[in-house]
Amino acid sequence: MSTDSLSCMSKEVNPESVELCPLGTAAAPEQELLCIFGTGDLGRSLGQRLLQTGYRVVYGSRRPHSCGPLPQGAQVMSHAAAAQSASMVFICVHRVHYNFLEMLAPHLRGKVLVDVSNNLKKNLYQEANAEYLQRLVPGSHVVKGFNTLSAWTLQNGPSDANRQVYLCGNSAEAKQAVAEMATKLGFSVLDRGSLSAARELEDFPLQLFPEWRLPLKLAFGLTAFFFFYLLIRDVIYSYVEKKTDISFRIMVSLANKVFPIVSLIMLSLCYLPGIIAAVLQLYRGTKYRRFPDWLDRWMLCRKQLGLLALGFAFLHVLYTLIIPIRYYVRFKISASTISQIKENKTKEFDTTTAWRTDSYYAVGILGFGLYVLLGISSLPSVSNALSWREFNFIQSKLGYVTLFFCTFHTYLYGWDKFLRPSSYKWYTPSGYMLGLVVPSVVLVLKLLLLVPCVDRSLTRIRQGWERTQPDDDNKTTLLT
Repeated sequence: MSTDSLSCMSKEVNPESVELCPLGTAAAPEQELLCIFGTGDLGRSLGQRLLQTGYRVVYGSRRPHSCGPLPQGAQVMSHAAAAQSASMVFICVHRVHYNFLEMLAPHLRGKVLVDVSNNLKKNLYQEANAEYLQRLVPGSHVVKGFNTLSAWTLQNGPSDANRQVYLCGNSAEAKQAVAEMATKLGFSVLDRGSLSAARELEDFPLQLFPEWRLPLKLAFGLTAFFFFYLLIRDVIYSYVEKKTDISFRIMVSLANKVFPIVSLIMLSLCYLPGIIAAVLQLYRGTKYRRFPDWLDRWMLCRKQLGLLALGFAFLHVLYTLIIPIRYYVRFKISASTISQIKENKTKEFDTTTAWRTDSYYAVGILGFGLYVLLGISSLPSVSNALSWREFNFIQSKLGYVTLFFCTFHTYLYGWDKFLRPSSYKWYTPSGYMLGLVVPSVVLVLKLLLLVPCVDRSLTRIRQGWERTQPDDDNKTTLLT
């Protein structure tokens, strides 16, 4: 075959064939270039994360040649040059340094400006930082976002507890561009609306445990009340009535009485709002009427109440474990042993006491084990892996079982002490008796809700059934 024929055949193209080129000769698509104003911790962490995702990054700095260490692969230019080279600019500087942006307004016209700034405290300025930035550079599209993330989160990637990025802005196209970029970084985006929501987003990082305030106040109040109550009944009573100084028992013995009482009450307070809600639904005959605001707030902080209760339970366990090594306990055991030797007497083994103490410890261990299971299942990494039915079974069904074991553990501790007149010092009940009131009420009310006729009605209401009022029947008849 001649060379001409080969050349002719090579020029023929099969319509179903695809021309293949060596991998090295194909031109790779150029990655998008993003600009960052600010070379602090947040700016460097954001730039490193963007580079790892595949973006090209250019920093704008007042001192391009002496701005400190930056992520490898990033470029550094003046503010004007950097702004001209990218369509999206991250403003990673404090509001007090925004003045230079006004001079860059011509270069930033039509650009997307992502404001990541926060303030040191609430209501520091009359308008939000993002709104002020939009006023400085009116020709740009300002988007508030990424301000709820820390430099550590940006550098190491999103975790289970910190995946969301809140955005707000007046331009839907600008928010869409920022949202796509945040999604590539591994975050989930939540659009909060127009730029008027910027102040709300800027207040998010300034909130200190907003969901924990009520549980913490409640825990502190209960702890203080029972501490001073037991201090009066145990320490001050002994000093006044018996002229005995047992103030040393404040550090361990008194604390080990306060912690389990507070833990048990707070655990029961996790389930009491659910019972109150069920009673309201039964009384109203519908699930479509709103609960009172105080009950809504109470139900929203049940997780925090449970975690604090678990913390007090852990303290109770730790304090109990150190009892055998206390000087007071070792001295008391030694004195009792020496006294029996001198008197040549031995105490008879009490089977009833042995059963009570062993049952007391066994039930306590089981209750604490279930307690820990409830705490573990409330962690986001664990609860996300559970179905709703599994999560509800653990937190509701096993939760009531936990409350029962812990309450029974306290009853075994008290045993028949409530029958002894010596237990009522200055005519006041023991601390554990007060601690049993709320959990006992919760368990009794739960048993009443489990009565078949009551449970059947409550189930129907929660499935959408509504009790018809007599007035509604009359209205229906008239309308018909």
